[in-house]
Amino acid sequence: MGQRVYHVLTLKPLSSLAYAEARPPIFRDAMRRILLAEDDESLRGFLARALERAGYEVTACADGEEAVAVLEQDWDLLLTDIVMPGIDGIEVARQAAARHPGLRIMFITGFAAVALAATDQAPAGAKVLSKPIHLREIVSEVERMIAA
Repeated sequence: MGQRVYHVLTLKPLSSLAYAEARPPIFRDAMRRILLAEDDESLRGFLARALERAGYEVTACADGEEAVAVLEQDWDLLLTDIVMPGIDGIEVARQAAARHPGLRIMFITGFAAVALAATDQAPAGAKVLSKPIHLREIVSEVERMIAA
């Protein structure tokens, strides 16, 4: 009589993938999907992790060929570097827009001249961000584009 029972819980942080899988199916199905094409391995990893932590499902591709190979899937946003070996980001965006009218497209580039040219060659409504850019800025821009 009058005894207290205590339970000790040990909580471990979930990886983004484990978190997504642990969510009820109704929320998993609503998760926005981002196709990321970036040839710089470290930047690609940073971007993918930041976007996953923000609640997005991200498929990260090392180049334009990899990105084009998965364009048949449904995507909410294409986030691509412009200058990549092989198929560049502009061509990836053109093919993506042709397959998915209304797809939101965002370019990232470290070359100012390329950024200016991209605005003329890119599908309508595409946004161009110049490197260097803080990960929080990219996540904020992605959130704005997806909400639009």
